[in-house]
Amino acid sequence: MPSFLVRWIATALAIGVAAQVLPGIQVDGLWPTVVAALLLGLANVTIRPILLLLTLPLTVLTLGLFALVVNGAMLALVASLVKGVHVAGFGSAILGAALISLVGGLLSWLLRSRPRVHVELRHFRSGH
Repeated sequence: MPSFLVRWIATALAIGVAAQVLPGIQVDGLWPTVVAALLLGLANVTIRPILLLLTLPLTVLTLGLFALVVNGAMLALVASLVKGVHVAGFGSAILGAALISLVGGLLSWLLRSRPRVHVELRHFRSGH
């Protein structure tokens, strides 16, 4: 399975988990979850690196914690674009983004295809 598809599925599942666990995150069904996962992936690939670069001094000053704010902004942006995805506030967006990142990363790791290794043992006899 292509890695993009694995990551998309993992992100969609992670969004579903966040909606179940966090009271400030709500998703109205499967379709909004799938669309939100796709848009979140696209935002993380296009917009997030620019924001991280622009906020690099602040991120360094806060020992990386400001990256959570950037991740929350990405989730809030996606929620504002996808009908059926609701984030109660920016605090919920930050918590939701952190949970989605953790769960999505774990699921991606679990779902990725691993190369299969074939081990063959042979017994060699000496020429005696």
